[in-house]
Amino acid sequence: MSSKTILISGASKGFGRAWTEAFLEKGYQVAATARNIDSLADLKAQYGDAVLPLKLDVNNRADSFAVVEKVHQHFGKIDILINNAGYALNGAVEEASEEEARAQFETNFFGTLWLTQAVLPIMRKQQSGHIIQVSSILGIAALPVLGLYNASKFAVEGLTETLASEVKQFGINVTLVEPNGYATDIWGHGFNSESIDAYDGLKKAIIDGHDPDTFGKTSATVPAIIKLVEAETPPLRLFLGKVAFPLAKQVYEQKLATWEEWADVSVAAHG
Repeated sequence: MSSKTILISGASKGFGRAWTEAFLEKGYQVAATARNIDSLADLKAQYGDAVLPLKLDVNNRADSFAVVEKVHQHFGKIDILINNAGYALNGAVEEASEEEARAQFETNFFGTLWLTQAVLPIMRKQQSGHIIQVSSILGIAALPVLGLYNASKFAVEGLTETLASEVKQFGINVTLVEPNGYATDIWGHGFNSESIDAYDGLKKAIIDGHDPDTFGKTSATVPAIIKLVEAETPPLRLFLGKVAFPLAKQVYEQKLATWEEWADVSVAAHG
């Protein structure tokens, strides 16, 4: 197990930081990317050559490919890619500007796509590998005033399901990690669309109805991620947290009920 080489994006904070520390403690080799790698200096000092901090803005496709090549040259292989970089844009769908909407997808969807594309030739040649995409329960069950974030994670879900069916033949495993809410910086960095008064009541109701117990502790995800990266046959999907599965089950039961109610109309539309 100690020979695993992991490339993880968004490693400076939140899940990325917690998981990077855990991988290093387990004796893995870790290439840890972030926009600002100063926050990784302590890990470099502690773990030396086992960690390779690399500056990366995942929005840049050329830089993503260059970083993957650098990691491969440095460690000689890449066993696991964890696409963790991302953020959440807060605001109703109507409130999002074009710039905000495109930026959300550039990071959450295209950033994931670029690193995935970059690592695939290496893993195909190895005839092995594991690509882990950090999605969200909000890639399965949408919540109001997070529309663009929801949409970006739904896109990651569709991309990754397709990817899994394409690369299985090469010995490459693919997993969608779908956390419910966690107390990370993803929610608190001021990524808010300009407010429209008509949505103030909805936003207030959401804030007033918030239950802190629905948010998990980041550190509690570590054993699950270690188990995932060490699994011989990892699952396509893995929820993190106690809220995700009940919410997904509720949402899919509602979808099935609607589809069944309209089934006659659907079949008639076939011609």
